[in-house]
Amino acid sequence: MNFIQKAVMARGQQKIQSQQKNAKKAAEKKKSQGADQKTAAKAALVHTCPVCRTQMPDPKTFKQHFESKHPKSSMPPELADVQV
Repeated sequence: MNFIQKAVMARGQQKIQSQQKNAKKAAEKKKSQGADQKTAAKAALVHTCPVCRTQMPDPKTFKQHFESKHPKSSMPPELADVQV
């Protein structure tokens, strides 16, 4: 092997190592962000339907859900004054 071939092989190995390192960093970053988004989304679901245990983010959505999915059930008292 001549000098140029050795230099190209060494740089090729560095490139592969760099790509692997960057891929690992990106995977860790994506994993940590995904967990944060899931946690935030779960925290936003504060209202739970007493009939089917479905969670909703706000009272308006909760009332719409209750009226459409459970029309024969009596309305929970916390939804009585909610405007749709």
